[in-house]
Amino acid sequence: MTDIEYERLSARFSDDGVYGDPTDPAVVTPGTGLSVNVRADVAASVRGHGWYSGGTATSVPLPANVASQPRIDWIVLRLNRDDWTVRADKVVGTPGSGVPALTQQTGDTGVWEVPLAQARVLGGASSVTVSRAELYVGTRTRVCTSTTRNPNPRLGEHCFETDTGIERVWTGQSWRALFDESPQLPANYPLQSWRISADTVLEAKNGSAHLRLGSFERTGGSVSGEVRLPVNIPTKYRHPNRGQYAIAYLTGSRIGRLEVYAANTDRAGQVWLTQFPPLAKGDYVMPGSGISWVVL
Repeated sequence: MTDIEYERLSARFSDDGVYGDPTDPAVVTPGTGLSVNVRADVAASVRGHGWYSGGTATSVPLPANVASQPRIDWIVLRLNRDDWTVRADKVVGTPGSGVPALTQQTGDTGVWEVPLAQARVLGGASSVTVSRAELYVGTRTRVCTSTTRNPNPRLGEHCFETDTGIERVWTGQSWRALFDESPQLPANYPLQSWRISADTVLEAKNGSAHLRLGSFERTGGSVSGEVRLPVNIPTKYRHPNRGQYAIAYLTGSRIGRLEVYAANTDRAGQVWLTQFPPLAKGDYVMPGSGISWVVL
């Protein structure tokens, strides 16, 4: 296999960039005088060609800026197809002209550059400042089930659960839903002394639950204080620790307050009228429009 053939095959085996993530120490830091240092023990890939910084930090010198305006240089990893090597190097900018362009030439010759940092050199300066700009190798979306996720995920790793239809991302602390979509789920819960005159429906999408409460007729005796409504939120769609509040319109142009109880209460998933004027037989409770909350 030729080097050209290898690049064509391997360029998509690994994305361009450094192996790691932005929580790692900076790859490039200011060096002595007009130079920058590239940290030791950093590995990367450029068009499928591996690079390793070595066991000790290395220095990349920068030219002086004799102009009065500041200059911005790129610090890059560069694949050179003349000898098929990857090295840390610089792309020197023009004073006063902003950030220079990276070169990414396709084909069988030329160079391909990926960023590590930006170095700013003031006119006549004897030192540089560095801004991080590492491009990191991405993580692919792993197909799994809700019980077979990667037990040791990388920051930013994605997975798609075939049994739930949920795509998740690892935040470094937990798997969070990026995409999921439930069908419309009825959330009626028949109770004595109530007639459901319009259904309660819940939908979940992309980590949020959206509840449209129905309307209810009081068929039992008068009630005041607190009273449960004929609604129950399915377990997986309850907020873990925060109740949700809404208003309800009552017969006679009156207003009440209701609560959708969180999963960590003894009323988990239940909906109660908690503040309202007394209700009599035949009165209606018509909650306001939808309530939404985050499903963790």
